Amino acid sequence: MEWFVRRFIRASLVWLALGITLGLCMAAHPQWIIYRPAHVHMNLIGFVTMMIFGVAYHVVPRFTGNPLSSRTLPGYHWWISNLGLAAMVTGFALQPHAGTHAAGFLVGGGLLETIGAYLFVYNIWRTTAVRPAVAASAAHRPLPAHP
Repeated sequence: MEWFVRRFIRASLVWLALGITLGLCMAAHPQWIIYRPAHVHMNLIGFVTMMIFGVAYHVVPRFTGNPLSSRTLPGYHWWISNLGLAAMVTGFALQPHAGTHAAGFLVGGGLLETIGAYLFVYNIWRTTAVRPAVAASAAHRPLPAHP
């Protein structure tokens, strides 16, 4: 397993633990419902999306038979996405108390999250592109017989 796959999976587990803990706190202290956006982003972006990134980086090259287009981009993607999410969660946590002063965290974090997602899309798009050598070898393979 590639180092960046392991990092995305582990980060997703950390975000899940944080999101579930905040959810428990919200259940125990109903006035903490003001932190719902932070809770949702921890679980949805932190757990679900980071897990998807990690699993996709692992399986897409195997499914396509193509090597990952770039093995450098996932490292940048990991840092950018996790820092962006941390900034967004901070912004959501500060927003009920600081109002518009939290906007910098939200906008900055959202921008980093977007850049990270674009890096992922670019890398996976290029990985799934049909390479000329792959297309040529596929053209010379016989089709499987159907019963």
